[in-house]
Amino acid sequence: MGQDDGTGDQGVRGAGAGRGGGLSHRVPELGALELLLAVARLGSLGRAARELGITQPAASSRVRSMERQLGVALVDRSPRGSRLTDAGALVTDWARRVVEAAEVFDAGAQALRDRRDSRLRVAASMTIAEYLLPGWLIALRGQRPDTAVSLLAGNSTVVAERVLSAEADLGFVEGVSVAAGLDSVVIAHDRLIVVTGPGHPWARRRRALGAAELGATPLILREEGSGTRQVLEAALGGLARPLIELSSTTAVKASAASGAGPAVLSELALGEELSARRLVAIPVEGVRLSRDLRAVWPVGHRPAGPARDLLALTRS
Repeated sequence: MGQDDGTGDQGVRGAGAGRGGGLSHRVPELGALELLLAVARLGSLGRAARELGITQPAASSRVRSMERQLGVALVDRSPRGSRLTDAGALVTDWARRVVEAAEVFDAGAQALRDRRDSRLRVAASMTIAEYLLPGWLIALRGQRPDTAVSLLAGNSTVVAERVLSAEADLGFVEGVSVAAGLDSVVIAHDRLIVVTGPGHPWARRRRALGAAELGATPLILREEGSGTRQVLEAALGGLARPLIELSSTTAVKASAASGAGPAVLSELALGEELSARRLVAIPVEGVRLSRDLRAVWPVGHRPAGPARDLLALTRS
């Protein structure tokens, strides 16, 4: 029997140790493999470093680290250049396949990003859709002219449902709370204003309207699920039976201007009507009629791509 030179058991132990842990701990990182391929192609560690945009000391350190990780010498260095060892040539063949597979992976991931970035589906409550979103979308088009944007407008309850069901990539709501399953961030603040037509008795009153009187008065209201209606009901602790229920802010304004009765609407929606005196703002005391406007998205799915860029625009 030949004398044991001490390498046999050590080699077995080394191979066994190498099998433990995740693959990422046993396989050199992609950048190191790309460096090895460049050395093989260019015959120089220095030229390989320059091609990859790193310093020669950094390249040398990367090769040494790879050699320690694999347990074999990969590159012979001399004043005349760098030459792969026999083990290095074999590892280079394997590295080429890994890098080619990584390029396929990268191309596929880019295709997924391109598909995501080619469209943006937005769901927004009526007030935000009519008075804020158009400006944001114009700005987004300047940044992403190739992104097709579709808008789904509805009340805040409908918006939450569309975001939760993945029918929209990003939503905008104006209610008092955010539906379960959604994350949110405040993107603007709004104030609700009581308005009537100029011929209504409230338009001639000399003192502010009290919260109790407002809550007891039948009003022209948006439909159930409207963020405006939710905020008003929460602020007053309840509402009288609606005088009229309508599904759009424009319809509510027109009804109030015609003298049908008082309404409560977003300050954002009333600038033109108040300036032209088609509607009159009625002061209110004893109640805070303000609200937060929010962007919403599913919990754990922070907006990405065009949705992320639109969210940034709303906050700027």
